[in-house]
Amino acid sequence: MILEMKVPSPGESIKEVEIATWLVKDGDYVEKDQAIAEVDSDKATLELPAEASGIITLKAEEGDTVAVGAIVCHIDTDVAKPSASLPVAEVKKDEAKVVEVKKEEVKVAAPVVPTSYASGTPSPAARKILDEKNIQPSDIVGTGKDGRITKDDAINAVPSMGTPTGGNRSSERTKLSMLRRKVAERLVAAKNDTAMLTTFNEVNMTPINTLRNEYKDAFKAKHGGLGLGYMSFFTKAVTRALALYPDVNSMMDGDYKIAYDFCDISIAVSGPKGLMVPVVRNAENLTFRGIEAEIKRLAIKARDGQITVDDMTGGTFTITNGGVFGSMLSTPIINPPQSGILGMHNIIERPIAVNGKVEIHPMMYVALSYDHRIIDGRESVGFLVAVKEALENPVALLCDGNPKKAFEM
Repeated sequence: MILEMKVPSPGESIKEVEIATWLVKDGDYVEKDQAIAEVDSDKATLELPAEASGIITLKAEEGDTVAVGAIVCHIDTDVAKPSASLPVAEVKKDEAKVVEVKKEEVKVAAPVVPTSYASGTPSPAARKILDEKNIQPSDIVGTGKDGRITKDDAINAVPSMGTPTGGNRSSERTKLSMLRRKVAERLVAAKNDTAMLTTFNEVNMTPINTLRNEYKDAFKAKHGGLGLGYMSFFTKAVTRALALYPDVNSMMDGDYKIAYDFCDISIAVSGPKGLMVPVVRNAENLTFRGIEAEIKRLAIKARDGQITVDDMTGGTFTITNGGVFGSMLSTPIINPPQSGILGMHNIIERPIAVNGKVEIHPMMYVALSYDHRIIDGRESVGFLVAVKEALENPVALLCDGNPKKAFEM
């Protein structure tokens, strides 16, 4: 029986996908549920599993855009699984082909006979001039007898001034994946369709570092190897600030403003297929352990290419950490239709004034990009100051005065 495999729907509103990579070749035998292709939608990259066992015939090429429900391959389920090894006769035939090809490839290079022993050889006077100009005789063509380089040739020779010769000058043109094209489209739309503005502040990370150094080993041992990272502190600081400044946790919908009484925090992570923004749902209700566990789960799915559309749908506010790549300062772009995004950056020890004295502390610049159509300067600056206050006083504002209980020790 010939089974027609069609493109399943990856999610609502998705009408077409792109064949990113075929994981099998035309004529291969595939097992049921074996991954046979990776398909890109405008939201995620998904694996396409075989619906039955048999010989596969591909009906679409890599890079083709196909509609949801279209046939992408046939599977002949009547064909028995072939033996793991070829018959001896076939192996010998293949070996004979290899030997035959190797014989055809063996060629004897013909000796190169110079046109003249004097060709390219400078006269003593020419040699001196070329040495002074730091020019190699092989870089110029002699006009003397039998190609000899004369004094006039040397005088008229011009150094190459570092002009590159013989280097690699190739280029490659590759089509962007559907996911990458959609990301690009959304980023351009965010710049064009919003009144985006960015405000900055800096955070003294000493209190956070002190807490992490004191509790991270016990936290890891208590929670099965789960790390106590910076992201859980920032997520809790953000949810607290969103409660104080709810306009930052809202978005535009035509002439209306949609306000949310929950905090679904999108966490920007870099995956093998590009930027992903999975969502930590109801982050305002999660503990440090809950936030770290959820971020780890989503990051692993993104790394392994298993992230789904549902994992990235929604989100009321985004946090992105360019510091992991060494970024000191940036203006993050809003993740539409959200109205705000917080950018974290790398931590650098800098001298700051503390109680009238200069001290060295680990400092981080933070940036809030926001849609000025819906968020005013008061809310944006107040929000970022609230984040700074929580991070610089985490025991009182993020741990309710009891870090041991907050970290569930």
